[in-house]
Amino acid sequence: MGINFVPGVSVEIPPEGIIFLGIKLTAKLQVIVLIGIILGLVNFFIKPIFKIVTLPLRILTFGLFGFIINMLMIWLVDIFFPELVIAGIIPLFWLTIIVWVLSFLLGFGSRKTREMILEE
Repeated sequence: MGINFVPGVSVEIPPEGIIFLGIKLTAKLQVIVLIGIILGLVNFFIKPIFKIVTLPLRILTFGLFGFIINMLMIWLVDIFFPELVIAGIIPLFWLTIIVWVLSFLLGFGSRKTREMILEE
């Protein structure tokens, strides 16, 4: 049981847990943190390649195609983690919005922190 922020998105762990790189994960929070780390790595390494390749589309759509790229990154993580269940395009859309808002807020906070450090 747990709180589902987006209906249609869940993390399902078998009773014996999962093993990732030799580490046994049995708690749902452990798996969620791992999925978040992998999503961050995918965004760091793979997303820039997609952004360069799709630059003309992003220019034609005034940057809105970037949202499709974000959906694609989450979908890639969903493919690699069978424990993450996203049931359809609508839950993927809402999950992408939540991830985007959190990224924006965390990025905004880190920018402000950097500016404060540089001013001192």
